[in-house]
Amino acid sequence: MCRNIKSLYNFEPPASEDEIRAAATQFVRKISGFNKPSRVNEAAFAEAVDAIASASRQLLGSLETAAPSRDRADEAIRARARSSRRFPS
Repeated sequence: MCRNIKSLYNFEPPASEDEIRAAATQFVRKISGFNKPSRVNEAAFAEAVDAIASASRQLLGSLETAAPSRDRADEAIRARARSSRRFPS
């Protein structure tokens, strides 16, 4: 799985369109192997990003949970702590 794709569900405020689109772009980059597609493949790449973003929006909108919403700042702190344990200075 691509490490750059972050969990977008159950945050307050909900994931923005930019966050959903960035995750979709990372996913398409990963499976296509292209960081930036050639001119010939740009349309297919953009169409795939749109489709993944749409599916992601639909999924995020239909999921339900009883768990409290997570805070982005707290999650960032936890991620930095995990990173420092994995890669000590």
